[in-house]
Amino acid sequence: MKTVNTVNDAYFDNAATTYPKPPSVVKATAEAPVKYGGNPGRSGHAYSYNSAAMVYDARCTAAGMFKSSPENTVFTGNCTHSLNLAIKGIVRPGDRLVISSMEHNSVARPAYALSKSGAIVDVAIVGKTDEETLENFHRLITPGVRCVVCTAASNVTGRIMPIREIADMCRSMGVCFIVDGAQACGIIPLSLDDGMNFICTAGHKGLYGVAGTGLLISDGKYVPNTIIEGGTGATSAKLEQTGFMPERLESGTLNTAGIASLKAGIDYVNSYGMNDIFNHEQSLCEILLDGLKGIDNVTVYRNGNHFIPIVSFNIEGIPSSAVSGALSERGFALRGGLHCAPLAHKTLGTLPEGTVRFSPSVFNSETDVKRLLTEVKKISKDGL
Repeated sequence: MKTVNTVNDAYFDNAATTYPKPPSVVKATAEAPVKYGGNPGRSGHAYSYNSAAMVYDARCTAAGMFKSSPENTVFTGNCTHSLNLAIKGIVRPGDRLVISSMEHNSVARPAYALSKSGAIVDVAIVGKTDEETLENFHRLITPGVRCVVCTAASNVTGRIMPIREIADMCRSMGVCFIVDGAQACGIIPLSLDDGMNFICTAGHKGLYGVAGTGLLISDGKYVPNTIIEGGTGATSAKLEQTGFMPERLESGTLNTAGIASLKAGIDYVNSYGMNDIFNHEQSLCEILLDGLKGIDNVTVYRNGNHFIPIVSFNIEGIPSSAVSGALSERGFALRGGLHCAPLAHKTLGTLPEGTVRFSPSVFNSETDVKRLLTEVKKISKDGL
């Protein structure tokens, strides 16, 4: 296994998890076990109150970013956790569920599991244009549909989906709309003002928190049934799960250190400026795209017109996993394969090998990208 050289190596796998973390996030995470040692909401002593105050402060910070209320801002373990809580909490046996053909397995697998329990799942094909995509959704969002789930931006190509228009369709039909914001949150503005009922996202990607953090943001119109029950610190005398939010969906002890890191991460994004983050990362993608055009045997996969800063490509005749492995040996962290999104790769026509994915962060530089292009050109010319 290659040893990481933090001086010369370049990390371009930020769509999986951002690295490095801002110093403020590292500091908040390290200090949390000392500053917030009590169990928030579980006791009447000062240690518990202190932890609870931090958690509430973080909840308000997250609610502010997504135009929600603190009570409808739920802390989870990751985006997959959030999506399962929302999807399985809303969809019942016999209901119809519509998802897009670009969904991550964090949507596709819960949908498949629900289909085994009697739900009907339809897949709206994502076309080459937003107009084609919207027509495919419109054809499926009919009376009897309980819920629609769509990613805000693809984790494979970065394509930004027309979620506001889909939200309008759902609202007009009285359908619950759940958005997977894992790749979009912290990169492009996304809030309940866009018309969705739930935003599910990770804390460890564009929000720069540590792993093991996620958010489930709700407008309060739909209260999900629980799929996990347990201690909440409220209504403890009853066997029935607490009925009010956010405790209803926060069974068990919260990840206090992770929540502290997530607040610091959101503060970092707000301080840096989301538009500035997007512009910096997008400029790096443009450098890569321009360079790839001049390299023989390279195919770039982009269906649509608007993208977050992600680029997927392949070198003809070499499996994506082999390319990413070779780049890793040369000091570059990119992800090859299916990216836990076989539906998306089926839509792109890149099964079974997938693609090599480039996803930068604010901590990458033009020099990093140019060095990467040099190595991609060598692999294309000389092989592995």
